[in-house]
Amino acid sequence: MGNLLTAGFCRLGKNKVFWLGMLAMLAISTGMMLNASRQAGAMMAEGYLRTLDDYYFKLAPVIGLCCAIFASLFIGTEHSEGTLRNKIVVGRTRPAIYLANYVICFAAGVCFVALWLLGGLVGIPVLGVWEMGTNGVLLYVVTALCFTGAWTGMFTLLAMLSSNKATTAVLAILLALGLLVAAALLYNSLCVPELNSGMVITKNGMEMAEPTPNPNYVSGMKRTLYQLVLDCLPSGQGILMANQELGRPLLSLAASGVIALATTAAGVFAFGKKDLK
Repeated sequence: MGNLLTAGFCRLGKNKVFWLGMLAMLAISTGMMLNASRQAGAMMAEGYLRTLDDYYFKLAPVIGLCCAIFASLFIGTEHSEGTLRNKIVVGRTRPAIYLANYVICFAAGVCFVALWLLGGLVGIPVLGVWEMGTNGVLLYVVTALCFTGAWTGMFTLLAMLSSNKATTAVLAILLALGLLVAAALLYNSLCVPELNSGMVITKNGMEMAEPTPNPNYVSGMKRTLYQLVLDCLPSGQGILMANQELGRPLLSLAASGVIALATTAAGVFAFGKKDLK
């Protein structure tokens, strides 16, 4: 296992996709925060309060896509070049090979998170430090690392079982986007207001109308289920984090751990049965 990790990290250090991903994450994070700082500065000049918290975690939803692209290409290359088969030939066990690849892909995901958070620091001169405090920031960072582990578990499972690199990349990206769209739909449904209010024209001019029940409002058990799924999916956690609405962090942390462990256990078992050509 140690030799597999050493070789894997050496390969990671030479991987162009990894370095391009980190540079892209840093550039996007920095650019978004500089633009947000400019807009916030103009708004604060007019009396509107804006803080670093409003913008710092906005890139959380895209971490899954970064993990999908990297894991599919990194592990897919091992399939296409016959590296996985060669490792088995020289005596490495299949569980060790699988776990080593998971660790390396997770480490890459952690680097993407670190560069995203590092780029966001450029907003401090204009927006100041976080209002949520050190404990709040640490909780969000730990949650981000945990859902990165969950994303990595999914894509490592997919990449280790699919021998075609191009197919793996397409499936991984579609999975990431599909879960993100599903979480966004759930979040938007939960944001629908319970009451509709509008304006009416009277002899006195425009007046507020009496609020009426909104037929699109999600309530009862359905609302509870939507919120549970949103709290548990890594894509849902990313959206909640971006909007500073991570209401049940312990549930989210536990869910990410369960997803990571379940996908890894399933992957180790399935890879042990896979016929490597």
